Amino acid sequence: MRILFLANNDVGLYNFRYELIERLINQNHQVYISCPNGSRIADFIRIGASYNEIHIQRHGTNPFRDFKLIKQYKSLIKSIKPNIIFSYTIKPNIYGAIAARRCSVPFVANITGLGSAVETKGLKQKICIFLYKYAFKSVRKVFFQNEANKLFFVDHKIKVLNSDVLPGSGVNLTKYRPLNYPSDEIIRFAFVGRVTKEKGIDYYLESANEIRKKYKNVEFHVCGFIEKEYCGPLKEYIDSGAVIYHGMVNNMESIYSITHCVVLPSYYPEGMSNVLLEAAACARPIITTDRPGCKETVDDGLSGFIIPIKNQDSLTRAIEKVILMNNDERTNMGNCGRHKMEKEFDRQIIINKYLEELK
Repeated sequence: MRILFLANNDVGLYNFRYELIERLINQNHQVYISCPNGSRIADFIRIGASYNEIHIQRHGTNPFRDFKLIKQYKSLIKSIKPNIIFSYTIKPNIYGAIAARRCSVPFVANITGLGSAVETKGLKQKICIFLYKYAFKSVRKVFFQNEANKLFFVDHKIKVLNSDVLPGSGVNLTKYRPLNYPSDEIIRFAFVGRVTKEKGIDYYLESANEIRKKYKNVEFHVCGFIEKEYCGPLKEYIDSGAVIYHGMVNNMESIYSITHCVVLPSYYPEGMSNVLLEAAACARPIITTDRPGCKETVDDGLSGFIIPIKNQDSLTRAIEKVILMNNDERTNMGNCGRHKMEKEFDRQIIINKYLEELK
């Protein structure tokens, strides 16, 4: 079969769909990829995928420019003549679905999170809901990554013909394997993600300040891309010694290996937090919020702690609980997280779901 993948960037496609694409190629399907060019495209070409470049403004809100995507996708579909299309993220989902319907090609969409524009009430939300209603009229299948996202579609009367809820993008349990737990001479916490308000970085930084006044054997690490508005504020915390910043990290195992606990106090509309899945797969305890897309990754009190969103005191107390545990207790908590990943979030579960849909 000829299978077309639509995405808004190559890195996400590589990190979360590579195993699926590789499996399809090994089964002698012809796989085509369409997304903006990037460093990971060569990896897909190397295993036998065909690449078709397309330009997408991921955060742009110009509808006239976005509607051009429909024309581009139609041209691409007519050229490739795919038997089925798999799509990810909001713009490829919406504009790809419209183009696929006009070309009479089966289309499978994956809702990888609603995003702020869809979840926050206002004009943007109304436009997005209208576009989803129009685009998804004849979509063959919609995969959601959490029940809350599916419920949003139901509540806003966005009808879909067929749907299923996946455990996020799953996690590669071979790549992210249990790591030896570090010694307890220094207890290290790590925030991993975009340094931006909705990911809860303000709460993490404030807890770091509070905790370090009381405990001297504790370190707070930050890994990820810094949004412009946080360049100055984060530098102040770095200069004061409150946090250690690593920038963008390609080999996250090097961070997890020295980390006792991963903290993500997010209130961003996640699909499913891949950071938390990967940390748990490496047998690290997690502290996160009761936000859909985060809370599903933790068994509260067993593999980590779930706290209310935007609650500074709860975050600080949860961090302190981890500090006051002994290393055996923290190790057991991490092992519980690994077991949860093996049972519920193995990426093979997602691959099998796609293969079933392909049949």
